[in-house]
Amino acid sequence: MKNLIIVFLVFISALAQAQNSTLFEEANDAYANDDFETAIAKYEEILDNGETSAAVYYNLGNAHYKLNNVAPSIYYYEKALQLNPTDEDVQNNIEFARSMTIDEIPVNEETGFQKSVNQFISTFTYNTWAYLSIALSIIFVILFLFYYFSRKPIIKRSLFGAAVFVFLLGGISVFFAFHQQEIQFNNQFAIIFADEAEVKNEPSQRGDAAFNLHEGTKARVLEDYQGWVKIELSNGTQGWIKNENIKRL
Repeated sequence: MKNLIIVFLVFISALAQAQNSTLFEEANDAYANDDFETAIAKYEEILDNGETSAAVYYNLGNAHYKLNNVAPSIYYYEKALQLNPTDEDVQNNIEFARSMTIDEIPVNEETGFQKSVNQFISTFTYNTWAYLSIALSIIFVILFLFYYFSRKPIIKRSLFGAAVFVFLLGGISVFFAFHQQEIQFNNQFAIIFADEAEVKNEPSQRGDAAFNLHEGTKARVLEDYQGWVKIELSNGTQGWIKNENIKRL
């Protein structure tokens, strides 16, 4: 009975993958024929089926960009970058989409050594760093076994040095994995989806208005409170906005 259940689950999974592949091809065809609304509907159906990929998010961003949907295009490009932060096509297209936003907010950029380290760590996702650390651990074990069973002193020294070097690289990869995970999970962002949203000094309708934001602007989410969200812009400015005016990444 257990085997039948496993076979059934595998069959359902394969069927879902085939369906999503068909939807992806149909969406691509619709996009090629400038039927962007149909393409969006089919890409979103893939997401509703539980499949996420950088390609689907990227194509969704492109379709929304063609329809001048500023906030959705930036949102889906950002989602694609979460899965594939080194994709140059996504990086280029998101800059085009950002050029359509109204708010021009300067960025307080990091400087010096910390900036270089963070840029290097951000080259890969935390999953990639984790997989790399596992691979290096396996290589370390293999090198150590060769070292242990080797009889020649010169070879033993070489293998020992290589094993120590790989071990250190593995430790660094683990550190980078946790650091990237902390960045991704502790730094939650959102895109403003309202045409214009009022940001207040406190989480209340009676609070004083601090400034207004427009669709497509990206903000860091700091805190939630009774339907209000405290956000921080790239220049360090903070305020409270209604939760309904944003969509979290």
